Amino acid sequence: MADVPTHARVVIIGGGVIGCSVAYHLTKLGWRDVVLLERKQLTSGTTWHAAGLIAQLRATANMTKLAKYSQELYGSLEAETGVATGFRRVGSITVALTGERREEIFRQAAMARAFGVEVEEISPAEVKARYSHLNTQGVTGGVYLPKDGQGDPANIALALAKGARQRGAQVLERTAVTGITRSGRRVTGVDWQQGAETGHIAADAIVNCAGMWGHAVGRMAGINVPLHACEHFYIVSEPIEGLTQMPVLRVPDECAYYKEDAGKMMLGAFEPVAKPWTLDIPRDFEFDQLPEDFDHFEPILEQAVARMPMLGEAGIHTFFNGPESFTPDDAYHLGLAPEMDNVWVAAGFNSIGIQSAGGAGMALAQWMDEGQKPFDLGDVNIARMQPFQGNRRYLRERSSETLGLLYADHFPFRQKATARGVRRTPFHAELLKHGAVMGELAGWERANWFARPDQERAYRYSWRRQNFFENVAAEHRAVRSGVGMYDMSSFGKIRVEGRDAEAYLNHVGGGDFSVPVGKIVYTQFLNPRGGIEADVTVTRLSPTAYLVVTPAATRLADETWMRRHIGDFNVVLTDVTAGEGVLAVMGPRARDLMQAVSPNDFSNAANPFGTAQEIELGLGLARAHRVSYVGELGWEIYVSADQAVHAFETLMEAGQEVGLTLCGMHMMDSCRIEKAFRHFGHDITSEDHVLEAGLGFAVKTDKPDFIGRDAVLAKRDAGLARRLLQFRLTDPEPLLYHNEPILRDGEIVGYVSSGAYGHSLGGAIAMGYVPCAGEGAAELLASRYEIDVMGTRVRAEAALKPMYDPKSERVKM
Repeated sequence: MADVPTHARVVIIGGGVIGCSVAYHLTKLGWRDVVLLERKQLTSGTTWHAAGLIAQLRATANMTKLAKYSQELYGSLEAETGVATGFRRVGSITVALTGERREEIFRQAAMARAFGVEVEEISPAEVKARYSHLNTQGVTGGVYLPKDGQGDPANIALALAKGARQRGAQVLERTAVTGITRSGRRVTGVDWQQGAETGHIAADAIVNCAGMWGHAVGRMAGINVPLHACEHFYIVSEPIEGLTQMPVLRVPDECAYYKEDAGKMMLGAFEPVAKPWTLDIPRDFEFDQLPEDFDHFEPILEQAVARMPMLGEAGIHTFFNGPESFTPDDAYHLGLAPEMDNVWVAAGFNSIGIQSAGGAGMALAQWMDEGQKPFDLGDVNIARMQPFQGNRRYLRERSSETLGLLYADHFPFRQKATARGVRRTPFHAELLKHGAVMGELAGWERANWFARPDQERAYRYSWRRQNFFENVAAEHRAVRSGVGMYDMSSFGKIRVEGRDAEAYLNHVGGGDFSVPVGKIVYTQFLNPRGGIEADVTVTRLSPTAYLVVTPAATRLADETWMRRHIGDFNVVLTDVTAGEGVLAVMGPRARDLMQAVSPNDFSNAANPFGTAQEIELGLGLARAHRVSYVGELGWEIYVSADQAVHAFETLMEAGQEVGLTLCGMHMMDSCRIEKAFRHFGHDITSEDHVLEAGLGFAVKTDKPDFIGRDAVLAKRDAGLARRLLQFRLTDPEPLLYHNEPILRDGEIVGYVSSGAYGHSLGGAIAMGYVPCAGEGAAELLASRYEIDVMGTRVRAEAALKPMYDPKSERVKM
């Protein structure tokens, strides 16, 4: 038995590829006293049977950065450690069998160029030329990435483990973690068992890299790690004479991928409806596989034999079924757990653990070493997960869908179909009565658009104009010319209360919170680099209480950020999101509607923009906040949950006289982008400097000692390296979503951070950062801009001020 230390700076739980990567990268940063504990043997959970596909392109720039890093790392590991990783750049081809899929992969190819990934769109004939074994009947196009690769998953993990050992880490196999000790918000150590021997390691921190055991290990540590193991199938053929090294091939329309390996062909599948396995994994599971289910795999195999005829001639050498862990949104979990202050997570890799592990391990190690994220990791930050998402039934139902979504069409606005209806606003049933078509975000059911009485209440997805396009246009027009109402109850609401509430918020936030009761402050919470950790509106409710409103998806992350900076301030934070319903009444006739339902005064003199007041509403009470995210006169009406339906009915009845239109979230996005309002997580993130985002007006540097102040002053002195611009396509037909390349005078200089159709401005509108070092506004705007839409460059107008109502005269009517 190996000697087990009594203390460690960090204990890494799990010896799959990600645990080995975290150990490798921590030791590379100079960490000592690093201990990795593996319950059985390294790689014996899911790493050993991974397909080993190593692609570069991911859905966002930073995820692509991490995948590219993985490739570069694996290419050098063999020389460093002497362990053969089997890494080869064989290239990859993805083929489309429909026009919609062709648009998707060609849009991805354009995105790849913006991210610096070498890519080539190819015709069906060119697909055949590069992959002669493929039956190209029905193929509509393809994309070729020459630098994609494949490798030996187990040896990649073993090489990482060896590299960690060479720099002093202890990697202990056959050492199971049987318990985790805690004190308050910190773990203090782990209990372990080696055969009949037991002991305890005192630990300064732990990292949960337990893969499909991550949910259970998380519960031991007092944290929520939502993931569930699913059955994942592949076959390996008998040796095929003359088969040589081929690119990795993906045929997502047939749910299949193909990989040549040592003269054999592997066929793997991500079938539309997966088979969840279990959260109660047998204790003795080690290099095991699950029972065969040929009936489940047969439909995939039938299509594959037609697509790759040689598979029908070669025998099946191996039929494999092994578990892989999947998360509710198909993004892995990385970072510091919200519930604890020294518990880190790297788990739930959704069958892309090999291609992700190098970069994820590097990013997490830097985060642990520096105490802040090295760059924006919002896509995978464990803090994005809601507490309810650890529910076992929820995970089982959702995981049956998420595996298949890897190869499903990734249409814009695509909604999850499983495990729905968990969180409903007080207005949910009323909205459904009026034709709401619901979407889901962070578990919240939200009205995204409203169907006409004669219209199907469902999405019909496409990359072109979807079936709700005209519905949203009508809702948009109602808000711009009359009055619309939409449900904002899902937005996070955090009450900050206590004698130090003002001082605390002045420390954690960039705005000035020394304001009268009823004043609303729009601002950002910054990190020490001046990056934006949260985008919030804060209302002073009393001398000792404020209400912080955050995006629905980031409520937990924002609350966690706030809690970690309380220090010695005497404040209490309370999530009150579910306690109040919120209806936004917006448009030129909003004041008419408000005056029809309440005796209170809504004039500019009594209730100017940026103030809140307690009001009577119908037979009840409410609080009216005069703010707007759509660029029109309006109020957000906060009403306690028990009176919410009455408030809705009162507004709807009065609305008949002023032409009230019910609206959804798609309308809100369309209107906000015309006004160039930033969307957190897309246009502004933790690595986007608040000044370069054009939000300097919301940060008050004349007050001392707020987080990020020094970085704001330094950037102000040094000058901006890039600026966030608004764009409008001059051709009204193309649509923009995100990540389309931005070209300045013919050269790619950035990519779209968010996009939506601007029904008032008559074209697709986008936001995006453009380098501007040493340039003034006039020089920046004098250039010729284009945006690449599926390989076609479309002329775009650029602006630094909002194209719609640049002086904000309409919100102050």
